Amino acid sequence: MKLLLGKFLLIVVILALGHSGHAQDKNFYVFLAFGQSNMEGAAKFEEQDAQVDPRFQVLQAIDCPDLKREKGNWYPAVPPLTRCHTGLTPVDYFGRILVENLPDSIRVGVINVSVGGCKIELFEKDNYKTYVETAPEWMLNMINAYDGNPYRHLVDLAKKAQKEGVVKGILLHQGESNTGDKQWPKKVRGVYENLLSDLDLVAEEVPLLAGEMVSAAQGGKCASMNAILATLPVVIPSAHVISSEDCEAISDGLHFSAAGYRKLGRRYGNQMLSILGY
Repeated sequence: MKLLLGKFLLIVVILALGHSGHAQDKNFYVFLAFGQSNMEGAAKFEEQDAQVDPRFQVLQAIDCPDLKREKGNWYPAVPPLTRCHTGLTPVDYFGRILVENLPDSIRVGVINVSVGGCKIELFEKDNYKTYVETAPEWMLNMINAYDGNPYRHLVDLAKKAQKEGVVKGILLHQGESNTGDKQWPKKVRGVYENLLSDLDLVAEEVPLLAGEMVSAAQGGKCASMNAILATLPVVIPSAHVISSEDCEAISDGLHFSAAGYRKLGRRYGNQMLSILGY
């Protein structure tokens, strides 16, 4: 009798340990975002951006005491979503359009690790140190916010998120600093494949959505990069290009306005909804 009781208690303890913490929720869709300043968020958010459905969450990438947010915790996805003082990003309205159109049972979580001005080389798992060695001082401050390795920072946060939800897609907006680099699609493929490998994901289930630079019609100084970006689905069959046509830009010819980010973000979201079958 004592032996049976002992076995029963052991089973109870094992089950309790197995269910401790947060269980993975298949209806918690997680999306990773990375890139340079347009993914980071360069436009000041406005009053209309302050209201968000509680089903849309952000996994805080760094500690932001002024926002009362701690790294590694989930919060309602009220901007800023990247770092403590960044602006509106396509991710803001990507998430909004998803929760507006997905069933109420589904939540959406985002993780945004982006560095203004960086080349794609910053996210190369094995070569980032070479890039960091020559990075300007102003960029080093942003890189150091991610413990000196933005790629690893993103992966670590994603692994934490996988304990609670399921990674459904990866969002990229980067390329201005690689304008004219015909090897860029292959470099992006390397980053994408490393993310899939490090997170035990498969391309068929986790597409890559990449947004265009500011268009020529909007005065985009890096609009020529869009021709190179257009080849991305040839190099990465699971990649989708998000058009920036008619997305309003500001006078610098590099960044979108708040209205432009909203429109671009909705396009990311509508593409993802289509992929998900909605």
